[in-house]
Amino acid sequence: METLTVRGRALRVLATLVGGALLLVGTFWGQDDHFPFGPFRMYSTSNPPDQPAPDTRVEAVAADGSVVVLSERNSGIRRAEIEGQQARYSDDPALLADVAQAYAKRNPDRPALVEVRIVVRWHGIVDGRPTQTYVDETVVRWQAS
Repeated sequence: METLTVRGRALRVLATLVGGALLLVGTFWGQDDHFPFGPFRMYSTSNPPDQPAPDTRVEAVAADGSVVVLSERNSGIRRAEIEGQQARYSDDPALLADVAQAYAKRNPDRPALVEVRIVVRWHGIVDGRPTQTYVDETVVRWQAS
């Protein structure tokens, strides 16, 4: 077995100290985007036991009046990407036109989308248990002009 040189040991100690410092800083001031050096809040927090639980979806209305639930399969855009950018869509609903275009590109034989909306389904929770009730809230809406 070979031993590390003084320089090799120093580099490993330095890398360990830098990694530890990044973890420490990320723990107190980091956001999800800083993962793995920041907390991944999705798994480190929970809602209070009587607060409704959100379930976000993206749906659209096609030119023929049918409602289409948009998914990664039919639009190429993951729901998590929409959820992560929800504030941007709220600030500028016209950005949802890109989602309609992505759907049209993948589904050229289907009617065009004339409306895209982000809908949050709030599932009722009492004492940490689902109540089988829900309320849908449309938080962002874009309509073709």
